Amino acid sequence: MRPTEPLALHHSWPLYDLHRHLASVSLDDRTARDDQALAERGIGLWHCNLDDNSLCWTGGVYDLFGLERGMTVPRPLATSLYQPDSREAMEQLRAYAIRHRRGFTVDVDIRPRDGGECTMRLIAAPILEGAHVVALHGVKQFLPRGSMASRGLDPTIFSLP
Repeated sequence: MRPTEPLALHHSWPLYDLHRHLASVSLDDRTARDDQALAERGIGLWHCNLDDNSLCWTGGVYDLFGLERGMTVPRPLATSLYQPDSREAMEQLRAYAIRHRRGFTVDVDIRPRDGGECTMRLIAAPILEGAHVVALHGVKQFLPRGSMASRGLDPTIFSLP
């Protein structure tokens, strides 16, 4: 896991900054809406319903985690693939995002189920109904070794197909 201090405020951002933090690459509109094109670039979109913690992923997220595309992925399985320090940081930021209605960006290390290790940029934003957070959604992107730590990044289109 990369920069950790102060965790919540260093990695957290207000929702009005969503477009500035949404993705780490600039994509044209057509590419940004094409699941296969995103996956080829090591990018996937995700959604987590907070009522039941159900996950919805595009192909790129399955690929990052080394899981069969389209399978139902229980959240405990997904979180078990994070390295322990990365999982702890992600869970802290997730709780902070839900409690304070903020987005977050963090680089984490995972162990894909099909073997090896990789670093992934996790960008998350809450979905609100009134003042209540009902879901989180965002972008997961493969990071090659030696990538710079997360910071303000260029926006792109953001919608699950």
